[in-house]
Amino acid sequence: MKPAIFILGASALPLAQQIRAALGAEIHAPSGLAGDVTYARATPHLARLFRDGRAIVGLCASGILIRAMAPHLSDKTAEPPVVAVAEDGSSAVPLLGGHHGANELARRIAAICHGHAAITTASDVRLGLAFDEPEPGLVLANAHDMKAAVAARLRGEEIAVEITERAVAGSPSKLVYHPRILAVGVGCERGTDPRELRDLVEQVFRDEGLAPQSIACYASLDLKEDEPAITQFAPVFFHTAEALAREVRRVSSPSEVVRAEVGTPSVAEAAALISAGPDSELIVAKIKSHRATMAVAKASSPLLRPHGRSRGRLDVVGLGPGAAEWRSPAAAMSLAEASDWVGYGLYLDLAADLKEAQVEHRFPLGGEEDRVRHAIDLAKQGKRVALVCSGDAGIYAMAALVYEIIDLEPTRIEVQVIAGISAFQAAASKAGAMIGHDFCCISLSDRLTPWEAIEKRVRAAAQGDFVIAFYNPRSLKRRDQLERAMAILKLHRPPQTPVVIAVKLGRKDERVKIVALADFDPDDIDMLTLVMVGSSQSKSFRRGDGRTYAYTPRGYAKKRDLT
Repeated sequence: MKPAIFILGASALPLAQQIRAALGAEIHAPSGLAGDVTYARATPHLARLFRDGRAIVGLCASGILIRAMAPHLSDKTAEPPVVAVAEDGSSAVPLLGGHHGANELARRIAAICHGHAAITTASDVRLGLAFDEPEPGLVLANAHDMKAAVAARLRGEEIAVEITERAVAGSPSKLVYHPRILAVGVGCERGTDPRELRDLVEQVFRDEGLAPQSIACYASLDLKEDEPAITQFAPVFFHTAEALAREVRRVSSPSEVVRAEVGTPSVAEAAALISAGPDSELIVAKIKSHRATMAVAKASSPLLRPHGRSRGRLDVVGLGPGAAEWRSPAAAMSLAEASDWVGYGLYLDLAADLKEAQVEHRFPLGGEEDRVRHAIDLAKQGKRVALVCSGDAGIYAMAALVYEIIDLEPTRIEVQVIAGISAFQAAASKAGAMIGHDFCCISLSDRLTPWEAIEKRVRAAAQGDFVIAFYNPRSLKRRDQLERAMAILKLHRPPQTPVVIAVKLGRKDERVKIVALADFDPDDIDMLTLVMVGSSQSKSFRRGDGRTYAYTPRGYAKKRDLT
């Protein structure tokens, strides 16, 4: 990930642009400034960058960065680099992650700005090195010995350092680094128990004396993209049969039987070799268990960017009614991690406070299937996609259509539905407790469902004495469905039955009011309104604050009477 250069105002922009050009970073600026990414509030934005493991260069006072990070400090071995830089470039101070790149980043920035890197780490100051900050692609195997090794080195004692992909032991006087140079090719029959393949990999690494820390990636055929035995590994990269077949000259045991089955004479060996790069060598030829295979290829240098395509993922995200405080943490995390957002423009605007470097794919109202297909196509390219919906993605939204499409046209992408607070829940809570007993939701839109079916459901719900939430109650073209539905309900409900009218829930011009069924006027309703009609047991009352509240009793009055 690119380092994030955080600025608070226009005065820091020239230096930020200078550092960006030298480091290949991106500028994070407040809304209204010409940054690569804009933010609405500084502290939450910094905290999100830190939690995501982004290197942060703050062109601001160190105290601002410290206060933003302080609530999120837990594990110093996992902290990303955080560097505070004076706006004139005179000082670069590594605040966190000194041995995870911050010290070196501060030195680079000081060189760019002709300033001073204020390094305070003892081993860097006295020895000019940091044992726990190896070059990219190296992993310290015996981190538990690092503190003793640094102390010994500071005393003037010699410390041995070994770099190897072999599983060798370290000690306080010997630090072992494993380079991430191994690509593990894996294959299996459909439905293989994940434990079988995992046990095979672990056993082979033990038998061959290889260090698991040297694994840079796993690799397989794209037909296995949705196979649990394969997807249990991370990171795992996939290749087409055609790409794997081109590696046939480098594999040790091509099979025509395999070619006939999946289109390539080799899966495990070819996948390992292609992910490890053109100059790699096969160091463990194909080894089989009952239903799985694996092989290992070794690259000539650390695999910082293995070859292949990741499995695509499509999250169908429910934002809730619209207000940020009603958005679930899972939805916020999904949106933050996505590379691409797809959705109706209004819904994307509701998530604008989370927008960073994501690519937006905006669609007009309607054309739902075009939206879904576009999101699926992006995920099939290996991207992490968020299909953005309001309310709950599974209630009158895109989740059902996503599953309908992938049922008709099977694809191997990963799909998750991220639940949100639906409009009927929000309306009920704003009004009091209308869904305290049995309830149902009915859409009055006959664009996809015949009115005869809708009317049948309304009659059944009325006879069943359900609280009913009406979605899509009215539009410019659909003017009489709501009147007809309410006419049915009036046959089964007393005139004083409370009706909740909720407009633009979760937005700045939100309005919620409660009227009696006898006083309900359909002309007050549009497509941005949800109408909720109580059961025959629902009640409304006015409190001391002057507001009317409605609720549907669960039946506790009978319990109290019995007591």
